[in-house]
Amino acid sequence: MGGCVALNFSCDQAVKQTCSCLFGNGNYIHMMKANLKALETAMQKLEERRDDLLIRVSIEEDKGLERLAQVEGWLSRVASIDSQVSDLLKVKPTEIKKLCIFGYFSKKCISSCKYGKDVWKKLEEVKELLSEGVFEELAGKRPGPKVGKKHIQTTIGLDSMVGKAWNSIMKPERRTLGIYGMGGVGKTTLLASINNKFIEEVNEFNVVIWVVVSKDLKYDGIQNQILGRLRVDREWENETEEDKAFSIDKILGKKKFIVLLDDMWSEVDLDKIGIPRPTKENGSKIVFTTRSKEVCRYMKADDELKINCLSRNEAWELFQNVVGEYPLKQHPDIPTLAKKISEKCYGLPLALNVIGKAMSCKDDVHEWRHATDVLSSHEFPGMEEKILSILKFSYDGLEDEKVKSCFLYCSLFPEDYEIKKEELIEYWINEGFINGKRDEDGSNNQGHVIIGLLVRAHLLMECEKEFTPAVKMHDVLREMALWVESTFGKEEEKHCVKTGVKLSLIPKDINWSVLRRISLMSNRIVQTSYCPQCPNLSTLFLGDNKLEGISGEFFQFMPALVVLDLSHNRDLSELPKEICRLTSLKYLNLSYTCISSLSVGLKELRKLISLDLEFTRLESIDGIGTSLPNLQVLKLFHSSVLIDASSVEELQVLEHLKILTGNVIDALMLESIQRVERVASCVQRLWIINMSAEVVTLNMVALGGLRKLDIELSEILEIKIEWKTKEKEDLLCNNSPCFKHLSSIDIFGLDGSKELTWLLFAPNLKHLEVKSSESLEEIINKEKGTHISNVHPDMMVPFQKLESLTLRGLDELKRICSNPLTLPSLKKIVVEHCRKLPNAATESFRERHEQE
Repeated sequence: MGGCVALNFSCDQAVKQTCSCLFGNGNYIHMMKANLKALETAMQKLEERRDDLLIRVSIEEDKGLERLAQVEGWLSRVASIDSQVSDLLKVKPTEIKKLCIFGYFSKKCISSCKYGKDVWKKLEEVKELLSEGVFEELAGKRPGPKVGKKHIQTTIGLDSMVGKAWNSIMKPERRTLGIYGMGGVGKTTLLASINNKFIEEVNEFNVVIWVVVSKDLKYDGIQNQILGRLRVDREWENETEEDKAFSIDKILGKKKFIVLLDDMWSEVDLDKIGIPRPTKENGSKIVFTTRSKEVCRYMKADDELKINCLSRNEAWELFQNVVGEYPLKQHPDIPTLAKKISEKCYGLPLALNVIGKAMSCKDDVHEWRHATDVLSSHEFPGMEEKILSILKFSYDGLEDEKVKSCFLYCSLFPEDYEIKKEELIEYWINEGFINGKRDEDGSNNQGHVIIGLLVRAHLLMECEKEFTPAVKMHDVLREMALWVESTFGKEEEKHCVKTGVKLSLIPKDINWSVLRRISLMSNRIVQTSYCPQCPNLSTLFLGDNKLEGISGEFFQFMPALVVLDLSHNRDLSELPKEICRLTSLKYLNLSYTCISSLSVGLKELRKLISLDLEFTRLESIDGIGTSLPNLQVLKLFHSSVLIDASSVEELQVLEHLKILTGNVIDALMLESIQRVERVASCVQRLWIINMSAEVVTLNMVALGGLRKLDIELSEILEIKIEWKTKEKEDLLCNNSPCFKHLSSIDIFGLDGSKELTWLLFAPNLKHLEVKSSESLEEIINKEKGTHISNVHPDMMVPFQKLESLTLRGLDELKRICSNPLTLPSLKKIVVEHCRKLPNAATESFRERHEQE
C-alpha cells in the first residue's frame, strides 16, 4: 500500500505541474517561442545599452575619473546574465523540436515546462536590467596620491624656515606665499620640504601640485605639468593653451588645492594657465620661489618669506657633513683651513656643497693650503660675482681641460634642460672633446666617466628623461659656466647663448665672425634670411624654434661648422641645396621635423658622422651608403623609412656604422636584418609597425645592443626569443641570455598574442606600456615562465627594475603573473579599461605608489 500511495502522490504532482504549464498563468510551453523571441530582442537592446555605456564610461575615465560602483555593478550583472542567456539560447533548437500540437504541448512536458519557465525568468531579469541601466552620472573622482614625494638631501638650518612657511600656509586669511632669496640659497629645497610636509601632516587639501617655472617662462609647459598631475589621459597634449586653461580651471575649481611654483623669474599670469585665484572661500593656496622680491609684489603675495644664507656655525656644520670626517683628521691644520674655506662660501648651501665635495677627496694639508690661497686671491665687489668665483674653484679643480670643455658645453642648453647622457656624449664626440671609440653596444666609456666625474663634483645633477638616464645643471652653476666662458674663456672659444628668450628673429647684434659656438634654442625664430660670415663657428643650436625654411645663403660661409642642431622645428620640411657648403659638418640633428627626403646637398656632407632623422617624414635612404661613407650613427626610429632589402644593402655599405635606430614592417625582413650581424648589432631602438605574422623571432645575440622596442598595430601570434647564431653558437653558454640593455618597451594594438612571457628576457626593463591589445590574457604565462626559469634560474622573478607600468584597454587581461609580484623599483602605475583584471592584481603596487 505504501508503494501505491507514493505512486499516486507522484502522479498527482506531475499532472498538477503539467496542467500549470499548459493552462496556468505561466503557460510556459505555449509561450516559449514568443518568450524566446522577446528574450533575444531584449538581450540585444541590453547589449547595445551596455556598449553605449562603456563608450561613455571610457570617455569619463580618460579624463582621470573612476567609474562609479553602481555602474560597475550593473555592468557585472549584465556580463553574468549575458552568459546565462547564451546558455539558454544554445539549446533553443532542441527545445523547439520537442513542441507539438501547434506549440501547446511538448513531447517532454516537464523538461519543456522547466525550460520555458527559465526563459520567462531571464526575460524578466533582462527587462529589469534595461530599466536600471539609465545613469545620470557614470564616474567620479579617482582616489590617487594628492602629493608626490620629493627627494631632498640632508639640510642644515632649514627646519625653522619650513615651520614659518607651514604656519603661513595654514592661516585661513593667507592665500599666496612668496619665498625669495639669492640663487643657491636653498629655495627649491625649502619648497620640496613643504611639499613633503603635506604627506606627513594631516591637512584638508585635495591635491598638491609641483611646477617648475624657470627663466624661460612657457605657459604651455606649465600647463602640461599641471595636467599631468590632474588627468590620467594624454588627450590634452594636442589641445590649445586656451583649452588647457579651461580644463585646469574646471578641475581645480572643484578642489581645495595648493600649487607650488618653483624658480619664478617674472610675474606669471595664473588666468592664462587656468589656475583659479585662491580665495578665503575656496581655501586654496599658491606658494612660489623667486630670486626677486619684486616678483612677490607683482604676484600680490600676502606673505613673503626671505631665505638668508646660513650662519657661520650652520655653514661649518654643513661643510663638515659634505667633506666627511676622514679628510679633516689627516692633519692638525686641516680643520682650521677647512673653516676658512667654509667661510669663503658666504653661507650659501650650493657653494658649501660644491666646494665641500671638491675637497672631500683631498687628505694632504698642502692641497688644503692651496685651496685657501686660491679662494682668498679673488675679491669681487658684488655678492653674485663673489659666489660665482667661489663656485669656479670646483670648476678649476677639474684637472683635464677636455673635462672643463665638456662642463662648459652643458651651458649651451636652456635652463633646467634635461640632456640625455648618450646625446650629450654624442655632442662631445663630434666636438672632439673625447675620442669616438665605442663598445659593441655603441656606448662610449670615456663620456660616461666624465659625466660621473661632473656629477660627483656636484657640477651636474642626474635625472631621467623619457626613462633614459640624463643630466641637468643647477641654474646658478649654469650661470657660473656662462660667466667663466665669457670672462676667462679664450678668444677663439667664445660662446653666444640666447636660449628661451622668445626671439622671433635671429639677433643682428651677434658677432658671427668671432664666435665659436652659438645657441638660440627654445625661441620662436621662423626664418633665417641673411648671410652671416662665420669663419670660426663650429657649433650652431637652432633646435626647438618655429623654423619654416632656411635660406640657401645662410650656410654659405660656415666652413668650420661641425655640429648643427635643427631638431624640433616641426614646420621645417626641406633643407637648401647650399647645405653642401658645410664641408666640415660631422653632426646633424633633424629629428622632429617634417623633412621627407634627403636633399642633394645633404648627400655631399662626406665628413658626416652622426645623422638623426627620428620622427621625421623621411621615406627612403637610397644612396646614403655611398654618399655618407663615414656615418657612425644613423637614427631613423619612428620616421617613415621602413627597412627593406635595399635599405639593408645601403646599411651594409656603411663600414663605420655603430648605432642604428629604425623601423620594420615585414617579419621576414626582420629575420633577414638579424642575419646581417654587423647591421643588427648596431640596432638600439626598433619600431615594429603593421606587422602580420604567426611567429616573430628576436635574437638576443644579433640584437644585443637593443635599448628600446616599440610594437604597434601588429598581428603576431607568438614572439619567440633565440640566443644562438651560426657565428656565435656557444657565445652565451656560460651566461643566462638576455636583452641586457633593453630598458623600455611600448606595445600598442598588438593582436593575436595571449601572453608576453618573452619579457622575462629583459631583466633590466624600466618602462613597460601595453595598450589596446584585445587578445592579451596575461603578461607572464605560468607554464612558459616556469620553463624559462628552470633553464635560466636568475630569470625566475620578473620586472625587478621596472619603474613605470601602464596597462590600458586590455579587455581580456586576467592576470599579470600567476605568482604575486613585488616590483620593488616601481614609481608609477596606470591600469585602465582592464575589465577582467582583478583589483587585487595591482592593489599592492597602487598602495605603495600612493604612499611614496
